[in-house]
Amino acid sequence: MNPDNPLLADSGLPRFSAIRPEHVEPAIDAVLADYRAGIDAVLASAAPRDFASVIGRGESLEDRLNRAWAPVSHLHGVADSEALRKAYAAAQEKIVEFSSELGQNRDLFAAVNAVAQRPDSTALPAAARALLAHELRDFRLAGVALEEPARTRFREISSILAKLATQFEEAVLDATDAWSESIHDEAALAGIPESGRAVLRAYAQEQGENGWRVTLKQPSVQAVLTFADDRALRERVYTAYQTRASDQGPHAGQFDNSARMEQLLALRHEAAQLLGFHDAAEESLATKMAPTPDSVLAFLRDLAARAKPVAQREFDELRAFAREHLGLAELAAWDVGYAAEKLRERKYALSEEELKPYFALDAVLEGLFAITGRIFGVSLKPRSDVDVWHADVRYYDLVDADGTVFAGAYFDLYARAGKRGGAWMDVCINRFVDADHRQLPVAFLTCNFAPPTASAPALLTHDDVLTLFHEFGHGLHHLLTEVDLPGVGGINGVEWDAVELPSQFMENFGWQREALDLFARHWQSGERLPDELFARMQAARHFHAGLFLVRQLEFGLFDFRIHREYDPARGARVMEILGEVRSEVAVIEPPSWQRFPHAFTHIFAGGYAAGYYSYLWAEVLSADAFGRFEEEGVFNPATGAAWRRSVLAVGASRPALESFIAFRGRAPTPDALLRSYGLAA
Repeated sequence: MNPDNPLLADSGLPRFSAIRPEHVEPAIDAVLADYRAGIDAVLASAAPRDFASVIGRGESLEDRLNRAWAPVSHLHGVADSEALRKAYAAAQEKIVEFSSELGQNRDLFAAVNAVAQRPDSTALPAAARALLAHELRDFRLAGVALEEPARTRFREISSILAKLATQFEEAVLDATDAWSESIHDEAALAGIPESGRAVLRAYAQEQGENGWRVTLKQPSVQAVLTFADDRALRERVYTAYQTRASDQGPHAGQFDNSARMEQLLALRHEAAQLLGFHDAAEESLATKMAPTPDSVLAFLRDLAARAKPVAQREFDELRAFAREHLGLAELAAWDVGYAAEKLRERKYALSEEELKPYFALDAVLEGLFAITGRIFGVSLKPRSDVDVWHADVRYYDLVDADGTVFAGAYFDLYARAGKRGGAWMDVCINRFVDADHRQLPVAFLTCNFAPPTASAPALLTHDDVLTLFHEFGHGLHHLLTEVDLPGVGGINGVEWDAVELPSQFMENFGWQREALDLFARHWQSGERLPDELFARMQAARHFHAGLFLVRQLEFGLFDFRIHREYDPARGARVMEILGEVRSEVAVIEPPSWQRFPHAFTHIFAGGYAAGYYSYLWAEVLSADAFGRFEEEGVFNPATGAAWRRSVLAVGASRPALESFIAFRGRAPTPDALLRSYGLAA
């Protein structure tokens, strides 16, 4: 391999500043060539098939590919450019083709199956047995049993789906970056607090302009739709944001994802049927906890039956308030966030702006790390000698209680141009321990918070705090794994409807007084979050919980139904099914031109196809699990050690339900979730 190509380094952290688009294809070509040669050597060997020579060797080859590809995939999401896009797309196509070829390699399947059939296979460690079972399942899901022409068609579909998902995500990013509005009269920003105006001023300065610049980046959208008194400005921002990458709005047709959605759903359906499933929803459950599609639909509809009456009462109250106090005879979609913030202030004398001075980002991070130390006995130490892709990126070593470095994590927390919106955790390097080496896990943690301004540090909303805790929960799942095999370590291989368990679990600490006392201090005065302000936070915790829950149910039902009900004769019926779902569970009717599916990257470009329900499914588990901490003490180190040992350390070496029961001592119940939303009877 070419030692001058930074993507081909065999050890250490990626050298991000050295990575160029022209490095991508040669690196992937070289790694895939070695991967093929390695598999050929495994199959050519006359030695008996055993775990180390077949599965262990495969893990090593797969890990080498991940080490080369993870930095590229990450840069595509956080530092996008036209050249990188082209290199990424070309390399991704090769990886998908190779993966399809590997998944349908019957000789390799036979070798893996031979390992599984060995009399001593039952004596393998739990992680090894789990990895064997996953590999056999994944061969079947890759079409290893298909005959021609179905085999070739399945590989073609896999390749096209990967391209479409990338194109979908890039269209959303381009549409987000394409719209902005320059404002030179500060009166137009009436109602937006100074922290929000500072963000808009910084966006203008980035473009060499005076005044303010409204964009479709999340901090800007949030500031306008929550606080701007100018109703016309709210309408323009809402319209541009909710029609991104669609056939409607200010850039109608320019980045339109309509045809891509149709193609994605059609191809997912065809692929599922080639494998013998009824539809893509049924296929998706092959790697999830939920047993059947009907069980998912029943779960969502049961929650909807409980939540919709509450949401309707909340919306009726909001409408009446807007009429009486805001002069809004009709509550339009772009008025809802604005009116809700005003109602919350009136009912609880609480606004996000009042809380933000107590949530300076650096203090929140220190508090998050302190919580982690108290619960899990680990600390995070900053390092300044790590090569990063942007000056704002921070790197930390995770140090275990005995002083050994156990893992590492990159934090990239501010919104900027060329960076995908939202928040996510991803794998940089997997934990991998074998006879030859010990490789520690490294994570990427990415958010899109408003950056610091000339007059103030980065100040978070309480929702931002919960987002950071959520993504760090994913990170801990990856970083604290004690499984040595990458395929079932950390988040890898965990059932998709359980993978949100550790992340949603961590959000609970953002509501605890003991936890908030570690970091919620006024950035100027140092005053801790006052008791009466905390009391108002708690009182407002369930504000519009019903409306939030039915919105999540709308997303989950829509996603599951479009995959469950795809009909080649009728097409995807995306907007039609969305309308039916809204009639069933929603209480707020958006405009007919609203096109949220066209930017729904979770299901069309992420891993949540027919799986968005997983957030609520896992929330049942997380709320119930946190109940033990409430019973035994929020910072009880024994309870924390049990959570680390029972859930975080074991990854997918056993089913998630078994891990939950090992921690909780029983199966989960939905009672804690309903209590957390204030919906318990």
